[in-house]
Amino acid sequence: MYRREQLIGSWFSSRQQTNGETHNELAKIHSDGCYEFTFTVLDQENQLMQEYIEVGDWGLVGDVHFTIAKAEIDQQEAFPMDMANPDNYHAYQVIQLDSHIFKYQHIVTKEVFILKRVVDRIAHC
Repeated sequence: MYRREQLIGSWFSSRQQTNGETHNELAKIHSDGCYEFTFTVLDQENQLMQEYIEVGDWGLVGDVHFTIAKAEIDQQEAFPMDMANPDNYHAYQVIQLDSHIFKYQHIVTKEVFILKRVVDRIAHC
């Protein structure tokens, strides 16, 4: 089984779409059970087309990772999510979780996501 502490930190993914756009995700997972996911879409020239920030709660039980989206942030203003909307709740089967890779699959849609750990601090000797 996986330990909750393994997820704490920053994770990143970047996926090239068939239309030439690049979809990025920066996930900041905090020890207090909160998360902040920043999603960006870049065009073929790497120009920012869209940015979306979602905040909420997360958890890990055994090999099940879950998120509860609570707000969207736009221009430093938080807009609460509709907590009655089932689309704001997600559960994932963890496929791999170690110090470098977090690979998981959405339980309903079966979509697989792969995030790589971001090194927050670079040590200098």
